[in-house]
Amino acid sequence: MNFLIAPNALKGSLTPIEAAESIVAALKETTHGDFICCPIADGGNGTLECLVHARSLPTESVRRTGGHADGKFFSAMVTGPLRSLKVTAQWGLLSDGMTAVIEMAEAAGLHLLKPSEYDVLHATTLGVGELINTVLDAGFRNIIIGLGGSATNDGGAGCARALGARFLDENGSEIPNGGIHLAKLTHIDCKNLDKRLNECNITALSDVTNVLYGPNGATLVFARQKGAKESDLQPLDNALQHYASILKNDLGKNVASLPGSGAAGGLGAGLIAFCHARIVSGIDFVLDTMRFDELLQHCDAVITAEGMIDDQTLFGKGISGIARRAEKRHKPVHAFVGKINGNAEELKRKLHLASLYQISPNNMMTEEAMRHARALLEGAIKKLFST
Repeated sequence: MNFLIAPNALKGSLTPIEAAESIVAALKETTHGDFICCPIADGGNGTLECLVHARSLPTESVRRTGGHADGKFFSAMVTGPLRSLKVTAQWGLLSDGMTAVIEMAEAAGLHLLKPSEYDVLHATTLGVGELINTVLDAGFRNIIIGLGGSATNDGGAGCARALGARFLDENGSEIPNGGIHLAKLTHIDCKNLDKRLNECNITALSDVTNVLYGPNGATLVFARQKGAKESDLQPLDNALQHYASILKNDLGKNVASLPGSGAAGGLGAGLIAFCHARIVSGIDFVLDTMRFDELLQHCDAVITAEGMIDDQTLFGKGISGIARRAEKRHKPVHAFVGKINGNAEELKRKLHLASLYQISPNNMMTEEAMRHARALLEGAIKKLFST
């Protein structure tokens, strides 16, 4: 039996490549099949790693899917999700030697903060703009930006600030960083916005289709998981709505209702408005880059993994994209996830999965499950395929 191994990251525990290696190790103990590895990402955690390694995957337990050389990784010291925090963020260069890859979570990700430090009111994408500056200084104009995993809700204003835009209140003073302060915004000054952006082709990879504000917007859907209290939600959403009106008035950019404009706390909207970016489905972009459809032709079944699955998975997340493509070619998909939030049978049916397994016991604390993710994943694989 030929298996296509296509796991996403188990956030905070295993990268896509580490998850793929664990799955193969477990399969080798229980089956006599052949394995093709295609670690995937959907614009969130692991996107940088997947794309940089898109043409050259680990050879120990993985059949090569192409003959190109690896891309390269670089790092830069940038502002973290809080203005007072400095972080070392990675960025990458694809094997074509011309395309730079940025994962916004490297600079402004929720994983960079302890839960006690979450501050979605004041968190900033300033470091993402600093990473873009780094890439521009290195001479690259073709840029891919993964939008998942943010700690922010600032509409990309911090990113634009790092690129030269100024965000002014009624007195002509710069407003502070953070989405809550966008309520004070009266004018956006783009006179000093980096002119090199006009030479760029920027593709933003999103794992969601949410708009900037409103019931399906960045704040009301995602801000709670970034530490927002219920009393914070409406002021934050109102601030993004006000921000959208200033973008329209001052820049002539009506971006608020575009699918994906609410990705990464509205960074999607900011990249469209200030960087002329286009937002595409992260999972489809990565699967196309990995030549997933071609690999599907040579397999009998697909095995995928992810940290968590819930109703949001149905709308552009990794497992959803894999299952959609596999179904067209009548290939069964077996999904292993750290946690199932919701009705497992209903999610399995809606995603058209052959099987859906939660690898951690219901009574296991999340932190413990994350520490033992490799063993839990391998144990679940062995249990299924030994029978």
